[in-house]
Amino acid sequence: MNRRLRKLDDKQTLSPIVLCTVRELFQKEVIHIHIGQAGVQVGNACWELYCLEHGIRPDGILAHSNDISSGAFFNQTGGGKVVPRAVMVDLEPIPIDEIRTGTYRSLFHPTSLITGKEDAASNFARGYFSIGREMIDLALNRIRLVAEECNCLQGFIIFRSFGGGTGSGFTALLLDGLTRDYKKLSKIEFAIYPAPKISPIIVEPYNAVFTTHACMDTEDVCFIFDNEALYDILARLLDVPRPTYTNLNRLIAQVVSGMTTSLRFEGSLNVELVEFRTNLIPYPRIHYPLVTFAPFVPPSRSMHETMTTQQLMMSCFEPSNQMIKCDPRNGSYMSCCLLFRGDINPNDINSTITHIKSLRTIRFVPWSPTGFKIGVNFQPPTTVPGGDLAAMQRAVVMVSNSSAVRVAWERLCKKFYLMYAKRAFVHHYVGEGLEEREFKYALQNIKALSNDYRELDFDATQRFEGVCDLYVANNADRTSLQLIQGFH
Repeated sequence: MNRRLRKLDDKQTLSPIVLCTVRELFQKEVIHIHIGQAGVQVGNACWELYCLEHGIRPDGILAHSNDISSGAFFNQTGGGKVVPRAVMVDLEPIPIDEIRTGTYRSLFHPTSLITGKEDAASNFARGYFSIGREMIDLALNRIRLVAEECNCLQGFIIFRSFGGGTGSGFTALLLDGLTRDYKKLSKIEFAIYPAPKISPIIVEPYNAVFTTHACMDTEDVCFIFDNEALYDILARLLDVPRPTYTNLNRLIAQVVSGMTTSLRFEGSLNVELVEFRTNLIPYPRIHYPLVTFAPFVPPSRSMHETMTTQQLMMSCFEPSNQMIKCDPRNGSYMSCCLLFRGDINPNDINSTITHIKSLRTIRFVPWSPTGFKIGVNFQPPTTVPGGDLAAMQRAVVMVSNSSAVRVAWERLCKKFYLMYAKRAFVHHYVGEGLEEREFKYALQNIKALSNDYRELDFDATQRFEGVCDLYVANNADRTSLQLIQGFH
């Protein structure tokens, strides 16, 4: 039906009534929530890219009034102007003030930019118990008003960091409210996870463990990135000598855009937020998928390099292309979704999957025999002019649930314990209303999460080793038979 409407649109202009009907049928709305400095700055990069993809000027004017693809993320008002379905919240004013005075200052609704007077001081307890409580009602009320403007709201996409006080504490508080008010709607997160070596906040392990513990039951899926992996991608693959946060945020935006393409344009997989949970999450607690993107081609090499579909897919299994520092070869896959966009031949995808399976180097858990889920969207990738990525004909984002991520949780628990063993900085949290016993409860919960991943990996490893032993035994028997026949 969508294709017939598009053919009609090529011949004549659709009336507003028909356009409204199309939106109601195909455009289920999504609300973006950007929390804390990291969430707001990543959000600014995302909306910059969304506007380029949908032909929206920085002042919110839609270049093509009959464009029906922007309804999921933008609310169209009178005069051809659109407003993002987004709410930005920070306990301090500086990051959002940059939005208010920046290039896209006329794009956002003024009441959707919510700021406090003092920050959370990189303290989970301040964001969750003290300062955050003063702003939670205002934030939830503004989200309610944005939700009331939606015809068929499907869920929320939340951007934040695990390490900051606002990103960790206030997000946990907000998710409690969203779960209470919108229990059946999907809540998907894109979060900046503590990097192995780079850490701008000394109490980052505390905040990350507390927020993971608090949000375990209130979020559906959480896609994690870390700055160290992003820095390495920019420096080694994109030839950026001194990456800034702007470079990192635009890279994240490119990945988010690839993952949400089918939410906005016609696609075959993950066309609704709930499909991320359905396709990726086997158990409620195991909801931290890995994210990989390809290709990483800088503008200086764009005229000399081109990647086939097979090369794109093989790049997705390289640790250097991952958004978090862990090696997927040291774990087992529970699910894997490959989201293609642009000039893609589905036959090439099928042949490449057959080739990958024949390599026997990618392990899946024994109870997940389906393997790969493929989504193809023919909307070509868009890049920011003057950015770090070259214009591409095709791109792919791979989201996979792998037991290899347990390494990141084990690393976080170790850092947490090193500080807590000396009771370092504990008084800052207790003074803001957090009980000291919560330190032990939170750490135990994250250790249990790591053990959950380890148990899944153990089952898969046993199965994989058994298959390898059988393969070797069969080959050995065949070789012996050939030797005997040759002797006779």
